[in-house]
Amino acid sequence: MIKCLRNISICLIWVVSMIDVHAQSRWPKNLEDFDDNPFHFGFLVSGNRSYFDIKYKLNPTFQDSLLGVINVPQPGFNLALLASFNPLKPVSIRFFPGLSFQDRALEYRFLKPSGKEETKVMRTESVWLEFPLMIKLRTNRIGNFAAYSLIGGKYCIDMQTQKDVNSALSGNEIIKLKDNDYGMEFGGGMDFFMPFFKFSTEVKLAFGFPNLLIDDGTRYTRHLESLKTRTYVFTISFEG
Repeated sequence: MIKCLRNISICLIWVVSMIDVHAQSRWPKNLEDFDDNPFHFGFLVSGNRSYFDIKYKLNPTFQDSLLGVINVPQPGFNLALLASFNPLKPVSIRFFPGLSFQDRALEYRFLKPSGKEETKVMRTESVWLEFPLMIKLRTNRIGNFAAYSLIGGKYCIDMQTQKDVNSALSGNEIIKLKDNDYGMEFGGGMDFFMPFFKFSTEVKLAFGFPNLLIDDGTRYTRHLESLKTRTYVFTISFEG
């Protein structure tokens, strides 16, 4: 078994070496001095899909008509500027402040007195002003390509908060959320070195730490202990 794994490892190293030699001999290496500059700037666009991590209240003596709550993830998008500091070739510290437009939905199932089920979808829309700070660890270039991983944190402010809205006066049923969030992000991607700029694609998962739920005593909040944000993000970025 050990001998087999050793042979496989040798084969993989040989294949990667051949790809590197072939790529560099067939295609010119773009932006050869890109890593010599410690600072880079650019922008990014992203698509996101967000939902909540739901935690129910533990109260076995409480009875109500609520049967359950499920997430209905909704699509959104991000726009941000990018600043990157590269103290070492494989390491980058990246700051990309921007806006994240997120739309989440919760589907509530209630039992009516008649015995039939009632379904109600409650949507929460947010426009987050985000301040992410990430550490990027990149592999060595193979021709004009490189892979990388990301980890870091972010702080967010909801520019479209409805936490102070009076539902009774407005006549609309809403789920009130706090307007501050923070959490962790991690993921990975690929760098593509083009003749005049670097193009990257990446996938991230974001975890919000605080409970955003404001319990205002409505039938949509009194059964819940907490709502925490979860977001999948696919990003395309450009650096010069």
